[in-house]
Order: sequence, then C-alpha cells, then structure tokens
Amino acid sequence: MAASRQAVGDRYAELAQLAGHLLHEIKNHVSTLSINLQLLAEDLSPPETSRERKALQRTLKLRMECQRLADLSNDFLRFAQLRDLQRVPTRLGELIDELIDFYGPSARQANIDVNCFLPSDLPLLELDRELIKQGLLNLLLNAVQAMPHGGTLTIQAAAEPDAVRIEMIDTGAGMPPEVRQRIFEPFFTTRSGGSGLGLPLMLRIVEAHGGTVQVESAPGHGTKFTLRMPLAPAPPPSAAIGPTPEALRPS
Repeated sequence: MAASRQAVGDRYAELAQLAGHLLHEIKNHVSTLSINLQLLAEDLSPPETSRERKALQRTLKLRMECQRLADLSNDFLRFAQLRDLQRVPTRLGELIDELIDFYGPSARQANIDVNCFLPSDLPLLELDRELIKQGLLNLLLNAVQAMPHGGTLTIQAAAEPDAVRIEMIDTGAGMPPEVRQRIFEPFFTTRSGGSGLGLPLMLRIVEAHGGTVQVESAPGHGTKFTLRMPLAPAPPPSAAIGPTPEALRPS
C-alpha cells in the first residue's frame, strides 16, 4: 500500500512538472501577445475615428484577457508545484502584522474594517513564511470579496495544547451548504473572473505544514475559517552542565 501511494505521488509530481513546463511556454507566448497588443493600443491612441475607437476598445479587452491568462497560469503553478517548505521559527503576530500592512489599505478602500486580536505570548511556529503569507492573503481576499458593500473581518488566534488556532471571521453573505462543500475543489468559483484556485492553494499550504482547515458558514451569517497549525517541536534537552563521569575517574 505504501509503495502504491509512493508511485501515485511520483506520478503526480511528474505530471505537475510537465504542466509547469507547458504553462511556462504558454506564458511566454501570452507575454509576447500582450506586448504587441500594448504597442497596437499605443498606435491607436488617441483614436481619431469611430473605427479606431472600436479597435482600441477591442485591443484593450484582449490585453485584459492576456493578463487574466497570465494570472491563471501563475495561480495554477503555485497550486501544482508547491515547493519544499523553507521552515523557520516564526512569530505569528509579526507575520500577520506584515500581511495587514500590505493589504490593509486595499481593505479600507473597500470599506472593510480589519480587527486583530492576537496574544503576544503565542508559541513559535515552524513556518514557510512566504507560503503561509500567501495562504492567509488568499483567505483575506476571499473574505473581502464576500463583503462587496463593506463589513468587518476579525482575525484572532489562541494557543492550544499542540497547535495554534487561527480564525478569520467575516460578516459577508455566507455560503449555502452546496457551495461550502465545494470551495476547496480546484477551479470551482462563484465569482466572475475568479480562478477557483485561491482556497485550494491555501488548503494545500496549510496541510503541507501538518495543519488543518475548518469552515463554518451560513447564508446571511458570514463565514469563519479556522486554521490549526502544529507547534514547533521542542528543542532537544541540553547537555548537563558540569564534568562528565569519565572526567571524574582517577587517571
């Protein structure tokens, strides 16, 4: 059974690598197409005739589609080729502060109040900082998109015996059960223009760290994501101070 799982894992890694190479090639062509569309848009600006105006609008629309393809490719590459974790001892509060400093202005523009309640004495976690920040950012973006008319996002954490619990609670529209059950399926989305990879990527990142994700949601009652990240292993006991028994033996 273990050998079978290893074979499946090796096959998945091989397919992910092939998909990555293919997407890199596609991205190169899309980038070339986008650059030429940009040059064409510059040639058509400012439009002097009705025909040129229509041509410019179509050119700009095509450039937007190229950008969407590039974004989708990047999302898929992050999902399919989750790299080896570069774990370092991390203070969760500092990491979330960095995240809020980065995205806070955009949240305020969307009339979202972000409230953080993080104890200062949370234990250290062994995390790949950039990957965890990406996963938490995906959660934050999902919450903001669930509150198109504004609302409140609460981020809180607490220590448990063998983990740190992180909760993100939004006051958005909530999800019916049939949607909640599918949010971690790759490419499933209810948002126009969404890739459907943000939450599946977040789940993969958390599980790669040995953590878990739970979701509670209901229409009209918002959504709560609960992440549990395992504590860093305790350091090995230090050697006893003082001479060893051998050193005390007479020569």
